Amino acid sequence: MRRRSSPGYSISVAKSNEHRLSRAPEVFFRISSLAQKGGKSYGQLVKLLLIEDDPKTVRALASGFRGEGFETVTAKTGEEGFFLLGRESFDVVILDWLLPGRDGIEVLKTLRSSGSKTPVLLLTARDAVEDRVLGLNAGADDYLVKPFAFAELLARVRALLRRADSVNPLRQQLGDLTLDVQTRRVVRGSREIALTPREFDLLAFLAQHHNETVTRQMIAREVWREPNRATPLDNVIDVHLAHLRRKLDDGEDVKLIQTVRGVGFVLRAEAAAA
Repeated sequence: MRRRSSPGYSISVAKSNEHRLSRAPEVFFRISSLAQKGGKSYGQLVKLLLIEDDPKTVRALASGFRGEGFETVTAKTGEEGFFLLGRESFDVVILDWLLPGRDGIEVLKTLRSSGSKTPVLLLTARDAVEDRVLGLNAGADDYLVKPFAFAELLARVRALLRRADSVNPLRQQLGDLTLDVQTRRVVRGSREIALTPREFDLLAFLAQHHNETVTRQMIAREVWREPNRATPLDNVIDVHLAHLRRKLDDGEDVKLIQTVRGVGFVLRAEAAAA
């Protein structure tokens, strides 16, 4: 059975994984539009990770979200999805509960225990109240039961992005560090800090993920816009981080930029544990 909604897409995903997709004119949904409400200022497409093992569902949803202007990355297993989450930065995740190997709940719990605040929508055929409670308590930000209309899924994803956007204001205060994305002004205590454009973008990315460890791979993709990490770029990243550290932390008791040995870097507003 085909269901239509206008404008947009309509998808019916039954518990037997039967589904249909109808296409309407594309509506682009960019982070640059979110920035006007206090979100990211990079201007790239919203980056969505879809973790789902059913090929037909993946094709239908990926096509729908790409048609709406999302940069969509897919993973077929919980292990693959968790690997991608550790390697790249995503704005929102759609996670199926029943996955081969590591299931959605396990992925979700591990993700939240690592400190990640990425919005996650749990997708499942389980419709009992206790299942919804279990999913939300595991760390899901929203929960959608199959079968569903693509228009509702899209609306829920956009609502999650607006929610995440509201906690990433244009002006951030981290301890005694003030970062103004709109004016690109940085102040620590009473001291204004002059940064190069690249240093500011690097700091803004670290601040967006404060208290989360970010890898050089993530920095290369999101700040330098380079999808493939290379040793020369690692050296460039390290040089910029060293300059940024010097400007932010020299003469300060609390060092904001901390190294997580063998993993990456983290921006914290409190002193590292001894």
